[in-house]
Amino acid sequence: MKQQKALTLKTLTKSNVWEVEENDIFRMWETAEKESDFKDNRNHYMDVIRSAFEIEEIKIDKPEVIKKYEARDFKVGNIHFDDNDNKKWGIKKRAINRITDLTYENIHHISAAKLIEVLDRNFGGGWDSLSQSVQDIIESGFDISTTTLPKDRLHKPGGMYDKKVNDGYEVLEITKGLWVEAIFAKAKPKVENHHKHDDDNDSMDNGFGDNYDEDFEDENPSENSYDDDDDDDFDEDKLTEESYRTTFETEEDLNLEAEDVADDDY
Repeated sequence: MKQQKALTLKTLTKSNVWEVEENDIFRMWETAEKESDFKDNRNHYMDVIRSAFEIEEIKIDKPEVIKKYEARDFKVGNIHFDDNDNKKWGIKKRAINRITDLTYENIHHISAAKLIEVLDRNFGGGWDSLSQSVQDIIESGFDISTTTLPKDRLHKPGGMYDKKVNDGYEVLEITKGLWVEAIFAKAKPKVENHHKHDDDNDSMDNGFGDNYDEDFEDENPSENSYDDDDDDDFDEDKLTEESYRTTFETEEDLNLEAEDVADDDY
C-alpha cells in the first residue's frame, strides 16, 4: 500500500502499472502536467500506461457516445497531451483472460485463483501442453506442482491433494479418461527486480514499447496433450507405484500410494 500511494508517472513501470486503476492514471497525469519535464517524457508515460490499459481517444464528445464507452467499462476523462490539445480519453485496465495475456510484468499481480481460472479457460491437455515460455512466465510468479492419479485415489484423505490444499494451494483438475491431472498453484512472495525486463523497461532511454508486448503463444499444445484413446492402456489391476506420475518429491506421499497399490495387486 505504501508503494502504491507513492506511485507517480515518473515512477510508473510496466510492472507496477498493474497495481493502479483507471482513476489513478487520470490523477497522476494531471499532477505530472505541472512538472517542467512533462513534455519530454509524455510519450514514455503513454507507452507504460498502454502496457496495462486500453486507451481510446473519444473524438465525439457527446453524452450518448460517452455512455457507450462507459458501458464497455471504460473510465472517461481529460488528458492534456500538449498546450493546445485537450483530449477526452477512455481508459480501461487490460483483462487477463487468456494464457497469452500472461507476461513477466503482470504475473505477480494476479492471484492463484485467477491463474487457475485462466488455465481452466484455455486448455485441457495438462501442464505439459503449455509452451515452455508460458510455463516460465507462470513459474516466475507461482509455485507449480502437478500429479496424475486415478480418479478414485486423487482425493484420498491425507494424501497429496489434501496436503497441498491445506497449504494454501489452488488446484485445477483435468480429467483424462479414468485418470485426473491435478495442477497446484501458489503465489510466490513478491521480489523486487524479479525479471530482467523490469530493469530494461525502467530506463527512460531505451525506447519503451519496442519490447512491450511479451505475449507468448501456446506452441502447438496438442503435441504433449493426453489422448483419451490411451485410457484403455491403463489396467488398474496392474497398477504399481511406478504407475503414478508426479512432480512431488515427497517420499511419504509416494509410499502411501505404493502401499495402497500393493494391496490392490494382491
